[in-house]
Amino acid sequence: MKAARGTFGPEQAGLVLACLFAWFAATAWLRPLMSPDEGRYAGVAFEMLRSGDWIVPRLDGMPFFHKPPLFYWISAAAMGLMGASEWPARLPSLIGATLAAGGLFLFLRRWAGPARATLAAAVLATMPFFYIGAQYANLDMLVAGCIAATLLLAVHAALSKVQGGPWRATLAGAFAFAALGVLAKGLIGVVLPGGIFLAWCAAIRRPRLAGLLAWPPGWALLLAIMVPWFAAVEMRHPGFLDYFVLTQHVRRFASGGFNGEHPFWFYLPVIAVLTLPWIAWAAAALRPSRGPRAPLSEVDWLMWIWCGVIVLFFSLPRSKLVGYVLPALPPLAYLIATAALGATRAGGRWAAAPRWTVIASGAVCIAAAVGLALQAAPPGKRLQLPAGEAVGAADQVLMLGAYYYELPLYWGLRQPVQVSADWTPTAVAQRDDWRKELYEAGRFDPERSAALLIDVRRLPAALCVPHATWLIGSSGAPVVLPWLAQARLVAVDGDTAVWRFAGGATSDPRCLQLKDGVLP
Repeated sequence: MKAARGTFGPEQAGLVLACLFAWFAATAWLRPLMSPDEGRYAGVAFEMLRSGDWIVPRLDGMPFFHKPPLFYWISAAAMGLMGASEWPARLPSLIGATLAAGGLFLFLRRWAGPARATLAAAVLATMPFFYIGAQYANLDMLVAGCIAATLLLAVHAALSKVQGGPWRATLAGAFAFAALGVLAKGLIGVVLPGGIFLAWCAAIRRPRLAGLLAWPPGWALLLAIMVPWFAAVEMRHPGFLDYFVLTQHVRRFASGGFNGEHPFWFYLPVIAVLTLPWIAWAAAALRPSRGPRAPLSEVDWLMWIWCGVIVLFFSLPRSKLVGYVLPALPPLAYLIATAALGATRAGGRWAAAPRWTVIASGAVCIAAAVGLALQAAPPGKRLQLPAGEAVGAADQVLMLGAYYYELPLYWGLRQPVQVSADWTPTAVAQRDDWRKELYEAGRFDPERSAALLIDVRRLPAALCVPHATWLIGSSGAPVVLPWLAQARLVAVDGDTAVWRFAGGATSDPRCLQLKDGVLP
């Protein structure tokens, strides 16, 4: 395969990346954090910045080892520079989207020509699924960008080696991004691009290229980037690796009982609907040809295998969340661009169709961002304390029967909150939600867990402290918790309310009443 000709230097590449980033970031500030996912991951980043502990991610002050730290590092650093708000919280996703779209453009310009590169990048950037994913503060887009960069750099190195060109620096970059992919979301950062690369080598009948994956300097670089964090956390919290690898990887993939259980075919309608109107062009790629089809190129094989492996891999487990298949969108954009360019060669009414589809799809992206912004904000954003009211430095915050992930960030709390619920193992095991996350986090810090996770029967003792307690829960809580009548209602918004309990010594009459049975 010959490389595409034309002058395209670092300045032009930087301009493309800057334009893509600006497009993705243009509406990233419009809406508040969505609960629970955005509130959870932004909250962990805020906790990292607040605590100054850049090694151990924490959820409500307790070690949170569901995911590695790369998202939190980027988001916390951005919050440190720009303040704790939605835009810096979403910066890791914006970077991941820019990396995927920009990497696709640069790779295709080198190996498939400027026209296909430009259209494929435009398709990807204006897919509503991809555009909103770029503005969603969770780990899916960041790892999608790392997977795309790893795979594109590895294939670029392989094709360059076939042509006798320089390849080692590019391959080193692939290993570096694989390590970052692991630090972004775990083992899929290396397993998926590695598996796709091996399948591609077999498909193009160049098995010797598979040996690039065994390149010793690459593995040395990967381990140097990846291992220090894992080793540091295991030393501080023995048992971390077992929990991270077995529970959060193997068991989550191979068994049920986790969030988002869906049938095997779930992602097919998800992709079809969320990539409208571009997905209509995919029909052209699958439509039987009237004449003989041209043989698939190395790039064609890569994109078909890449898209198919991602969708199949994430279709196998019972737990399926929408964002898992974001890594399949870059190759899908290439396949759509190829089909669109093929259709426009006939000229006539089809010639301008891709251009109009870019405009229409971009409008859908903006409309989707505005529509999400108009939705109701989560409780942690809606609940604003009245003028003159503020949580004191010594005050405690106690959430009743729920955990509002985004509230510590929006309120700028300086300490973890207490959470009152039924913390028995039976109750925790019923659902894969905030209760299970906090309970499992508390197992790595039993002392802090005992102070923060308050069983409903321990509420009197938790309230009878010298300082004030701010209680947050359902606005209907006084019906089932009559003792709330002793607290002052401070704010209410819809079904969520805030009360302030002034506190007092354990000999205070109000505390004695609580202990004597007012609490049900």
